[in-house]
Amino acid sequence: MSARHIEGRHGPLHWLFESTLLLKAVFAALEAVAGLGLRLVPNSQIHKLAAWLTHRELIEDPDDPLSLRISRLIEGFSDGSQHFYAFYLMSHGLIKLVIVVLLMRRIAFAYPLGIAVFAAFVVFQTERFLVTHSPFLLALTLLDLVIIYLTWREWRAR
Repeated sequence: MSARHIEGRHGPLHWLFESTLLLKAVFAALEAVAGLGLRLVPNSQIHKLAAWLTHRELIEDPDDPLSLRISRLIEGFSDGSQHFYAFYLMSHGLIKLVIVVLLMRRIAFAYPLGIAVFAAFVVFQTERFLVTHSPFLLALTLLDLVIIYLTWREWRAR
């Protein structure tokens, strides 16, 4: 065995690959559970929860930016929007979870598949970031870019 092969299999970048996969699996599972929760909770309950969360703050400070933003967002959160987000979160989370499990099991076709799917997520998330300027989306996109690089590196080492 060459030194490169040993480093590749047990070195810090391999450890980072495995760690980011675990982190991605946790995010994917949370995403799928959130989608399931959105699917199961009635829209009226979501509106009541948002009103309950913002009511006191808006009484104390009618110009509170976070409470006003939540109130505005929930006004446009229809049954159709809820079903879309539930489907999106569940499918997005489950697709990522399946790919991560395949990568953890070192299934050969998972490497190019994972790179392609995560690259598609990067494109979509970048487009959404340019609209929303969400730091969470930026962090998620950066994590996906790291995973793409590490997946490519692991695939090459195979």
